[in-house]
Amino acid sequence: MGGRGRSRTQRRHFKENRENVWKRPKSDPSSENINNNNSSSSNNENSHWQPFATQNPAFDEYYKEQGIVSPEEWDSFMQVLRKPLPAAFRINSSSQFCSDIRSQLENDFMKSLQAEVTDGEAEAIRPLPWYPENLAWHSNFSRMQLRKNQTLERFHEFLKLENEIGNITRQEAVSMVPPLFLDVHSYHFVLDMCAAPGSKTFQLLEIIHRSAKEGSLPDGLVVANDLDVQRCNLLIHQTKRMCTANLIVTNHEAQHFPGCRSNRNCSSSSESTMGFHPSISQLIFDRVLCDVPCSGDGTLRKAPDIWRKWNPGLGNGIHNLQVQIAIRGLSLLKVGGRMVYSTCSMNPVENEAVVAEILRKCGGSLELVDVSCELPQLVRRPGLKKWKVRDKGTWFVSYKDVPKYRRSVIVPSMFPSGRIYVERSENNPDKELGEKHENCGNGNSKDGFQPLGDPVALADDLDEEVCNFPLERCMRIMPHDQNSGAFFIAVFHKLSTLPAMQEKPNTLQVGSESSTKQLNQVIEDTSGVEVISGDGTDEKHSVANLEAGTDEPDEAAVEPHLCITSEVQNSEEAQALDHKEIDVKKAGGKRKKQTQGKWKGVDPVVFFKDEGIVNSIKLFYGIDDAFPLSGHLVTRNNDTNHVKRIYYISKSVKDVLELNFSVGQQLKITSIGLKMFERQSSREGSSAPCAFRISSEGLPLILPYVTKQILYASLVDFKHLLQYKTIKFADFVDSEFGQKATNLMLGCCIIVLSKGSKASLDSTQVDLSTIAIGCWKGRASLSVMVNAIECQELLERLLIHMDAQNGSSVHEEKSHVKGVEVEDINDIERNVDMDAQNGSLMHDEKSLVKGVEVEDRNDIERNEDMESSILATRS
Repeated sequence: MGGRGRSRTQRRHFKENRENVWKRPKSDPSSENINNNNSSSSNNENSHWQPFATQNPAFDEYYKEQGIVSPEEWDSFMQVLRKPLPAAFRINSSSQFCSDIRSQLENDFMKSLQAEVTDGEAEAIRPLPWYPENLAWHSNFSRMQLRKNQTLERFHEFLKLENEIGNITRQEAVSMVPPLFLDVHSYHFVLDMCAAPGSKTFQLLEIIHRSAKEGSLPDGLVVANDLDVQRCNLLIHQTKRMCTANLIVTNHEAQHFPGCRSNRNCSSSSESTMGFHPSISQLIFDRVLCDVPCSGDGTLRKAPDIWRKWNPGLGNGIHNLQVQIAIRGLSLLKVGGRMVYSTCSMNPVENEAVVAEILRKCGGSLELVDVSCELPQLVRRPGLKKWKVRDKGTWFVSYKDVPKYRRSVIVPSMFPSGRIYVERSENNPDKELGEKHENCGNGNSKDGFQPLGDPVALADDLDEEVCNFPLERCMRIMPHDQNSGAFFIAVFHKLSTLPAMQEKPNTLQVGSESSTKQLNQVIEDTSGVEVISGDGTDEKHSVANLEAGTDEPDEAAVEPHLCITSEVQNSEEAQALDHKEIDVKKAGGKRKKQTQGKWKGVDPVVFFKDEGIVNSIKLFYGIDDAFPLSGHLVTRNNDTNHVKRIYYISKSVKDVLELNFSVGQQLKITSIGLKMFERQSSREGSSAPCAFRISSEGLPLILPYVTKQILYASLVDFKHLLQYKTIKFADFVDSEFGQKATNLMLGCCIIVLSKGSKASLDSTQVDLSTIAIGCWKGRASLSVMVNAIECQELLERLLIHMDAQNGSSVHEEKSHVKGVEVEDINDIERNVDMDAQNGSLMHDEKSLVKGVEVEDRNDIERNEDMESSILATRS
């Protein structure tokens, strides 16, 4: 009864015959009033679902007053905001089928779908003009249209299949913008602070892989972090399609992301005792993507439910957290590095106010970059220089106007000037004082300390505050400019080390005892508020998450190496404090947590050092010594005798992992590296010379270095393998290929599609265009070890090539693939019977192909996780 703790109906309720108060009859008038407020017929007993109301008076009043668009264009702005969001997707630039998919879109779907467009001037699908190389596409059909229109079924199936494989990523168009302004290269260490659901992380991985030298792994890496464990699972599922060894997924509060600084001078440090001598001494990044949680009103077209929930307090409640996350990101950024701050909100309190506060805190050590010349075809608007703050139905133009009892919630950093005003005192009855910021620049490298002047004169002379920073360098993407969602982006360049900072009075400081009352006030004011991730998904963060992490040291205020002295850092007490895990109690019953790792609920990451197993793998597959295995293999199980999966990590990930061990495993790692080898699970597999098979995810990486257990098949035999999954050696069209397969050792083997018309006698050069699959060589047959979706995708690609070569009908070929002829089925059944007579354990082979073993949290291939992840991504 695993779900008994979560059930709201107890056993005793059944015994007491308690009435079910949750269920109302259809004729209940109260139910009708709730579900059908706008119904024209009050006598209708069948209350039907009504569309979300696409209006909110508070929304109109707020944004009209803020002036995010001119009065003349307000109607067109609202008109577009009420329309469904068109579908958009991005082609994986590092995929071997990238050019094929782009060609298919340009030459097939652009023409075939045009007839479905009602507006004769609009294009059915088109590449986004501002995205490089026609790799991102925009559809004039909403997701609902794609699902419901039968004539669009082929295009919809194409999108689903390619997205599942990883050849495309379905992603909101404006969500693709922030990574493009990061200027990422293959050698960069990149941090994605609030990464789930992972579309931007996937985009960053594409960039570092595509810019790397062909045939080699990038020198850089991506660390993708998220606060919520379930969102981390979604992130892992999304990025798993990339098949990369250059990714680490972590589970931390972004504002408290560990600095991981190793003290090499201390002989008693953990790196000496554990035997780790990392090549890097501190985890800092060349690029940081700070796509913070936000109120999410820029996603109204995709999530119309926000209309009824929206209120001005949403942005006020999340403002402080956004500042903290951004400052922490800058403290982890290298001098000379670049950080992009972004939200999917239109609220200046979450956007320009946060940027201005960052510049105030960092002074001349930071520059707000002018990127107006980059991506010239992207229509964007400059940031606002002035705005107001609304609280409890009242507008405030300055912090001095905020009542005392609201100053715990409405803080100075929300206003354009960021000034703090204090009450008149007896010693100074005629003057009102404002705070002089210790670091006040305007975002340029020339700026340093600048006094604010006489705050009384400023307060008296101005009706509303105007920010002195060049916030026009920020960019706002509005929905009616390019038929998209809304987004805000600011680009920072770090010029020097950040100064030591102190929080200003009257601001909410998470973690201090004095903040408890203030924090409760914020949570009370924003109770029921759901904060949407910057990616614009339906996944939510609660403002109550601010309570978590109260015992963590506040490292966000200063650079990592300025946080604590070396004496304190090396003490056991400081390490215990720094490494302390924060247990957040979630609604719902208790679940069993694994405790074998440092972090509860997360399996340990350990280097795989069993030389016997590694040597047997190298010998069986003939892996060339040029492919580094030693020191690059990790697992999630301390017991090497029961390891089921071995993961491969790049050199950069290896360096970070060694550093993490040396500092006491400060990083809570939920996923790392690329699944390379899997232990054989069938009875026949246990008798094979090698206990591990090559996984389909790791095959493209290791393929150029494999010299044994590899065969080159003709197009016909390769296609038949994908179609029928299992073929006896004697039934291959190319008899010579069947004979070669017979001579292979029992176990995993690799079948490569020959580039010629017949199977190659000798090995050919492996490159990006090489197509290969993993198979199981049994006693009498070959069985494909590729899942059905990947088989379908490969067949689609092969059929397109065959159609181009032979002029045959692709649709006829597809029908032949999906509907296997009776004669072929009978042949396959006879083969299965013969295999059973010869002692071939076909059932075990099939289970080897289809059965997915769940070893640890790193491999989230559980059906329920995959289904929920896919639904969340597509919703």
